[in-house]
Amino acid sequence: MMLLFRTVLVSVCLVGLAAAQPRPSGQPVAVDRIVAVVNDEVITFHELRSRLHSALGQLQRQGMTPPPRDVLEKQVLERLVMDKVQLQLARDMGLRVDDVQLEQALQRIAAGNKMSLAQFRAALEKDGVSFASFREEIRAEMTIGRLREREVESKIFISDGEIDNYLATVSVQGTAGEEYQLAHILLRAPESASPEQIQKLRAKAEQVLDRLRKGEDFAQLAAAYSDAPDGMKGGNLGWRSLDRLPAMFAEASLQLKVGEVSPVLRSSNGFHVIKLLAKRGGGLAQAIEQTHARHILIKVNEVVSEPEARHKIEGLRERIRHGESFADLAKFFSQDGSAAKGGDLGWIYPGDTVPEFERAMNLLAPGEVSQPVQSPFGFHLIEVIERRVQDVSTERQRAAARQTLRERKRDEAYQDWLRQARDRAYVEIRLEEG
Repeated sequence: MMLLFRTVLVSVCLVGLAAAQPRPSGQPVAVDRIVAVVNDEVITFHELRSRLHSALGQLQRQGMTPPPRDVLEKQVLERLVMDKVQLQLARDMGLRVDDVQLEQALQRIAAGNKMSLAQFRAALEKDGVSFASFREEIRAEMTIGRLREREVESKIFISDGEIDNYLATVSVQGTAGEEYQLAHILLRAPESASPEQIQKLRAKAEQVLDRLRKGEDFAQLAAAYSDAPDGMKGGNLGWRSLDRLPAMFAEASLQLKVGEVSPVLRSSNGFHVIKLLAKRGGGLAQAIEQTHARHILIKVNEVVSEPEARHKIEGLRERIRHGESFADLAKFFSQDGSAAKGGDLGWIYPGDTVPEFERAMNLLAPGEVSQPVQSPFGFHLIEVIERRVQDVSTERQRAAARQTLRERKRDEAYQDWLRQARDRAYVEIRLEEG
């Protein structure tokens, strides 16, 4: 069942990836040079230029005007430095992503773009993107994710007292179910920053806030000045409930109307400005509908093409329609971990499965078998066994509270860990030398 349930996937947009830009004939060829040294490794101008093209493409897709080139170069170079620092730490700890794991991730990315892996590769190469380079970029992202899990997430502890306080606060404020869409700008402070450095950073943050209050675009200023990883996305944090926001952001959000920006906020990582982009939902859910379902999964991979997988799942549906046991066929053919249980997934809460699976499941009556359903994992047949409306148990509430508090602490802890890792590394910037 682990393959079916929601995981963190790398999301990729094909247009404007780090494609090398064609050089008009007659222009001089730039000699590659070192633009930064990170411990025992270097970052070259070629690497910077490639990432810069990718960042420009991302900004253009979002309809954002890029900041001045020198500002964007510095932002992109800092992100390259942070990646290099993390990959070096992962290497020293022996963390790696093997080819099998990488291949599975690439297949999920291709499926998320509604393509087979071969089609996805062709689309990348049509855009001028080397598939080999793309593979290594994804390997690096996965490696950094494992490092974050080992160094940050595995060390987060949530006490029973914290859970009690969280549940009491949600009950009193009546904010359960509400979601907030925030954007933020971070000006990161070095771990050993002097009082003068802190004062300069605060003044810079106040200048950014003043420009925002005069009407300048938040996303463009985030792209130009934010040290957060989401700066190139305009600082957009997406939709989150208050409990999934850092405590400081959650408290500030309650004071904002949609469209307003916060005062400058101070944390251990530096200075922040947040904007409330939108707000939705509300109300504390006391009972929810659960679905008891089972499924059969046929994966798409290098051996089994998408048409072959679809043909196989359609054949299994015909066998079920003619009276064969769903559970028996699941045990023999399903490629999910639930196969040994006849494909039985147990009682499923809303949001437990990937969206494609949940949408199809919700349309079925008890005893009904779905048409083939495609998800990032392959093709499914789904059978709903029964449904029930269940009160949200105390255990479920506490488990959900523990998870949301963990997510809140994770974001704060990761930013703090990242700042310390950057400060411990030897970094020499040579961008101005060229």
